[in-house]
Amino acid sequence: MSTKIGLIGDPHATPEPLAEALAIFNKENVNVIGCTGDIAGYGTHLDRTVELLKDSGCQTICGKHEQWYLEKTSQRMVSATDEYIMSLPPIIQEEWEGKKVYMVHASPPQSMMIGIRLLDEHGKVIEGEKEVWTDQLSKFAYDVLIIGHTHQVFAEQLGDTLVINPGSTRFNHCCCVLSLPTARIEWFPLSGQMINYTWKWGEPFNK
Repeated sequence: MSTKIGLIGDPHATPEPLAEALAIFNKENVNVIGCTGDIAGYGTHLDRTVELLKDSGCQTICGKHEQWYLEKTSQRMVSATDEYIMSLPPIIQEEWEGKKVYMVHASPPQSMMIGIRLLDEHGKVIEGEKEVWTDQLSKFAYDVLIIGHTHQVFAEQLGDTLVINPGSTRFNHCCCVLSLPTARIEWFPLSGQMINYTWKWGEPFNK
């Protein structure tokens, strides 16, 4: 048996690359779709982005931009988009093919701000950062950790945990498919562009 998981991150209210990723997942016959949050922010088409996620059955978690978005809901009538965002959990824990999987926006257990940044401005792994996060996750009892937030694209084995950031469909122009139990990952560029492994490298991710 094999389970294929389509992974997307940080669509930021931009439906076109998200729709392209979902079409790829359909072609690849994925069993599950997961999104690492930050569906709001930057872009201007949040309603359509939410519709695509809902229609696809995507398992989506709450990101920091959703938190900021909800802070403003008391100032307006609650919409269907508001209700969807209110329903998003901070984490998702699953087990597929005997592999324990944990998805959170920035880093475990439930941080939406402290991101795992492993790459330099050229998209190369910073060994010191890899060592730091390997130590941080030394007691993390999951086989796979799926994160977003930093707009970096990587899949790195940190100790006993495979850490995957699928990148932003809007800013990194990519998505991926994870196959379990083999942990094979296939990357797909979006929007007719090459994958941008690090977007706005060096900036603090607090906005």
